[in-house]
Amino acid sequence: MWTTFTDALYLNFVSDNRWRYLTEGLKTTLTITLFAGLMGIVLGFLVGMVRSTHDKTGKLKILNAICQVYLTVIRGTPVVVQLLIIYFVVFGSARIDKVLVATMAFGINSGAYVAEIFRSGIMSIDPGQMEAGRSLGFNYTQTMWYIIMPQAFKTVLPTLCNEFISLLKETSVSGYIAIQDLTKGGDIIRSRTYSAFMPLIAVALIYLVIVMVFTKLIQILERRLRQNER
Repeated sequence: MWTTFTDALYLNFVSDNRWRYLTEGLKTTLTITLFAGLMGIVLGFLVGMVRSTHDKTGKLKILNAICQVYLTVIRGTPVVVQLLIIYFVVFGSARIDKVLVATMAFGINSGAYVAEIFRSGIMSIDPGQMEAGRSLGFNYTQTMWYIIMPQAFKTVLPTLCNEFISLLKETSVSGYIAIQDLTKGGDIIRSRTYSAFMPLIAVALIYLVIVMVFTKLIQILERRLRQNER
């Protein structure tokens, strides 16, 4: 049994340096996740600000309508379909890096969820905070930037971290546009060795370890935030 295990280990990971499919794939997965996450935060922040401003003041009606369409479409369709549309339809006739396309697709998708996270965080702040800011002579923008947003960001930070973890796992569909991410790397090994168990289990374990690390960091962050509130 041990001999069979070591032979399978050698065949799947050592022979022909097949372990590099996993390491290169992991690098691609983390790259897409990082930049898509940053794009999602920026886009989500802007959309969340527009939506919360409309809810509080009734202004920005046209921008709010555009944001509602964006949220409805993105949250109502599968991310893999969005990825395929952006790659084969939007950039179908252009020569563009596939990793960049995936980053844009996942960033746009993540932005829709981040927007609602920011909006809920802003709307959770007591209305008296806005009134207090205005009474100090701040205009609406200054009150939002200096008083409301710091409190809202502190509230939504753990949720944003959880969204980042979800984004990490969602990037596993990048292989649909022939990107050699972590999942695709495991699938390539499977196609070379005709052994599905070990490479796919390895991929699952790598994802699991990464998620566990991020989950632990989120728990530490939440404890720090609770300590600061005392």
